[in-house]
Amino acid sequence: MKCVILQPSYIPWRGYFDQIRQSDLFIFYDDMKYDKNGWRNRNRIKTQSGLQWLTIPVFNKGVEENRTPINEIKINWAQNWHRKHWNALNQTYSKAPFFSTYEDVLSAFYDRHDEFLSDFTIDLTIALSHLLGIGDTKFIRSSQIAGINGTKTDRLIQILSKVGATSYLSGPSAKDYIEPQKFSQANIELSFINYDYPEYNQLYPPYSAQVSVLDLLFMHGPQALDYF
Repeated sequence: MKCVILQPSYIPWRGYFDQIRQSDLFIFYDDMKYDKNGWRNRNRIKTQSGLQWLTIPVFNKGVEENRTPINEIKINWAQNWHRKHWNALNQTYSKAPFFSTYEDVLSAFYDRHDEFLSDFTIDLTIALSHLLGIGDTKFIRSSQIAGINGTKTDRLIQILSKVGATSYLSGPSAKDYIEPQKFSQANIELSFINYDYPEYNQLYPPYSAQVSVLDLLFMHGPQALDYF
C-alpha cells in the first residue's frame, strides 16, 4: 500500500494532487505545527495582471511560540474573505472553458462558515480530487491515528506503520532531511515524486506553473489529468 503524508493546504497546486493520485492512502498531516506564510491558508491564481494571492485570514498570533497544530488554527471571519475569493475566481476564470462545469460545486464551499481552517481546506481538497477524476485514493487525518509520539522521520515511520503502509511517496525537498535508512529498517519502500509536468494553455500568458490546480481544472476539465 502506497501512502503519502502532506500538510493540508488551500487549493493546492498540481503536484499536491499528483501525490494524491499516486497514493492508495493520503494522510493529511493536520497535527503538525502551523507554519506562518506557508501554503496552509493561501495560494495563487493566474490573472490578467499576473499572479494573485488568495489568503484565508486566520488567528495565528503566538503560534510560533505555542507550536499550535494546524487543526487548531481558526479562520478569522471578521473579514469577508470568502466572497472576495469567489469573486476573484469568477472574474479571472469565468471565460475559461470549464469554469461553468465546476462552478456550482465550488461556490458551495465559499458559502460555508467553518470554524477551523483545516476542516475547510481538507474537505475542499477531497472535493477537488474527485472533480479531477481521482477516485480510488482513501483519505484520513493524522490526528485520527492514536499513539503517535515521535518526531521528524520517526514520526512518519510510526504513522506509516500504524496504517500498514508498505511504500511511502515523498516530495523531492524532503531529500534534505529525511533519513532513508529508517525506512529500510521498517521495511517501507521510500520513493520521491518527480515534479516534471508539461505546460498547458492558460488564459493569460506567459505560462506559470506555480498556481492553484484550479487554473488547470478550469482550462482543461476532464482532461486535466493528462497534464500530470
